[in-house]
Amino acid sequence: MSKKETKQSGNVAHTSESLFGKENYTWMLAGIIVIAIGMIVMSGGKSSNPAVFDQKEVYSTTRITIAPLLIIAGLAIEVIAIFKKSKA
Repeated sequence: MSKKETKQSGNVAHTSESLFGKENYTWMLAGIIVIAIGMIVMSGGKSSNPAVFDQKEVYSTTRITIAPLLIIAGLAIEVIAIFKKSKA
């Protein structure tokens, strides 16, 4: 018999084990927060005049470099959270 099966009066009962531990879910939540921060930073602020195209505001370092790096870091955290072995 495997670890998940126990015998009870001739019937096989399966015990349910959680796929992820508490630490995994904590890492997943952290990854989601980092991705959300990256999306918020990429969206930027409100333009003072929507009819005028401000190249410095649209193509700023924050929107073009920092925000995508935050999103990629959040995705990397998610991968780590999924593949991390639980201590239990």
